[in-house]
Amino acid sequence: MELDAKEQALQERLDKIKKLELEILEKEKKLQEKEKTKKQVLLRLSPSLWNDLAKWAEDDFRSINGQIEYLLAEAVRKRNK
Repeated sequence: MELDAKEQALQERLDKIKKLELEILEKEKKLQEKEKTKKQVLLRLSPSLWNDLAKWAEDDFRSINGQIEYLLAEAVRKRNK
């Protein structure tokens, strides 16, 4: 009897995990769709700033575009706090 209760509890936990996985996959899908609609912006930078960003991006394993986007997102996130 005790084993059946443990199996039932484990099955319920497994069901919850599966539900969470589906929610995560759905959120990732929505995020990917949103990311496809990125806006383009022309940005003029000094050569020294470009070089510094390029080095920083390489350290963080990002492209320069990715690094600039990351930095801007962090600045917005901090500002909104």
